[in-house]
Amino acid sequence: MLGDDIVVTVLEVRGDVVRVGIQAPRSVKVHRAELLAQLEETNRQAASPSEDVIASLARALDGSAPDPD
Repeated sequence: MLGDDIVVTVLEVRGDVVRVGIQAPRSVKVHRAELLAQLEETNRQAASPSEDVIASLARALDGSAPDPD
């Protein structure tokens, strides 16, 4: 038990692999640590445009963007 409303259950043990089940209210977010870290990194990369993209946008705003044709 974690607190009053979260139950963690060991479902299976095979060698070095342990499967667990987590029963929690829907309001409690449950994420595997490695997947959460990967999601955070993906979000950080998506929120940080490359210098090429920034330069392209700057040219477009200045009116000096190259013709697409």
